[in-house]
Amino acid sequence: MKDINQLRMLVFASLLAALMAAGAFLAIPIGPVPIVLQNMFVFLAGLLLGSRWALASVAVYLLAGACGLPVFAGGMGGIGRIVGPTGGYLIGYLPAVFIVGYISEKAAARIGYDVLAMICGTIVLYACGVAWLKILTGMTWSKTLTVGMYPFLIGDGIKIVAAAWIAKALRPIIRVPVIDKF
Repeated sequence: MKDINQLRMLVFASLLAALMAAGAFLAIPIGPVPIVLQNMFVFLAGLLLGSRWALASVAVYLLAGACGLPVFAGGMGGIGRIVGPTGGYLIGYLPAVFIVGYISEKAAARIGYDVLAMICGTIVLYACGVAWLKILTGMTWSKTLTVGMYPFLIGDGIKIVAAAWIAKALRPIIRVPVIDKF
């Protein structure tokens, strides 16, 4: 039974990594940081897979992009994206998804805690992304926040609500009895 659960989790982790790539492909460029759907799928990974499997899913996604596959915003890939202006957000997906997954595991799949988990993940994501954007560009904190955070707050709030409802709908279908720890 353990092998079947691990195979099931591996399939779901792979599927969510593919959805992250699809969510990044639909990018709206508004400056150095585009509007994308990939963070919604990152958060869904945390909610549905738990901390460890979600972390593996995001790591596979980032590794694919770093190797040059066109999975980052706008169909781009390569290590240059990770060290570029959006690199802090990309790397920030790792601690963000772990936190979302961890809180979700401990909260027994309650929608209010799912929203709280994603808010915490968003805070971590912005901390990593905005800090890296500031370091890389040398902009003032005010300008960095104006370019790298403020335009995304409403959209991220909508994505958090959507991800919470999607997770609520998918959990019974996925029926992972116990989140397996590798």
